[in-house]
Amino acid sequence: MSVTIKDVARAAGVSPSTVSRVLSQHPKISPATARKVREAMEALGYHPNIMAKSLVSKSTQTIGLVLPRSVEEFVNPFFSEVLRGMLACAHSARYDVLMSSANSRPEELESVNRMILGRRVDGIILMAPRKADPLVDLLLEHDFPFVLLGRSLERSDLLCVNNNNVQAAFDATRHLIAQGHERIGFVSGPPDMVVSEDRLEGYKRALAESRLPFRQEWVMTAEMLQAGGFHATSLMMSQPERPTAFVVIDDVIAFGFIRQLYEAGLRVPDDVSVVSFNNIMLSELSNPPISTVDIGIYHLGYTTVQLLIRKLAGETIAQPQIVLPHRLIVRGSSAKQPDA
Repeated sequence: MSVTIKDVARAAGVSPSTVSRVLSQHPKISPATARKVREAMEALGYHPNIMAKSLVSKSTQTIGLVLPRSVEEFVNPFFSEVLRGMLACAHSARYDVLMSSANSRPEELESVNRMILGRRVDGIILMAPRKADPLVDLLLEHDFPFVLLGRSLERSDLLCVNNNNVQAAFDATRHLIAQGHERIGFVSGPPDMVVSEDRLEGYKRALAESRLPFRQEWVMTAEMLQAGGFHATSLMMSQPERPTAFVVIDDVIAFGFIRQLYEAGLRVPDDVSVVSFNNIMLSELSNPPISTVDIGIYHLGYTTVQLLIRKLAGETIAQPQIVLPHRLIVRGSSAKQPDA
């Protein structure tokens, strides 16, 4: 026999309408009453009928999360940590999270369209936005609430949570310059991702400020490492003037790049210094430990969900773009240039 709202009301010593108000998070319900009702619900094992509730309130208490298309991207520990922050915030606000993934852009658009038209979720979070992202256009077309984890290159008025990735890359590059390095390369991510463009821009600005040359032949992409890493790395490092240090866009990409350097007969940091981004746990445990920019991954996830819930609650958002701080953590992968 299933437990009903009347059963919960009887156990909590309140009216059934009060239980309904607690379930809909009515602002006039006191914290003490809400706690008493929720304790009764837990003791009786009561679970509200979300589908029936959503028909009445037009709210699903569910957030949609669009995951990266590439499986390789999603297995990056960055995403598990950012997801941990998202789930923590959603749980505290009594929201569920519906995750969606697709293998192609058309499938991705179809999946998000189903979320919107089927009213499966109240709002959507887009992770790792891309340049000229059609998902953004789709959500704007339907006037559907959403928040970007990262920023849009085309629109400055969209709700987003981000780091100052230009400044973060500038700081990482400046660290290598302060170590005496003048020939500094860059390993980027997918070129259509906004974060790739921002970090490349920060790297270029740091070089320009120090009157160091930007050389396109010293820029590699993650795809180059995956498709033919040893060949690409060997080709770059066999140049007459090779880089003595690299800024790498992501810790996981840095692991692969350092392995390719070793296979090419070079050691980190004796021959080449490396600084990367994200400060995932493995960056401290690698050999050598990797110098990296900590971008507060957990807080990025938590704050993104928090911003979306504020939007769904009808709150006026005075600051649409939230920029979280970063900090450079210097470890063993970056060292002074021997002749500096």
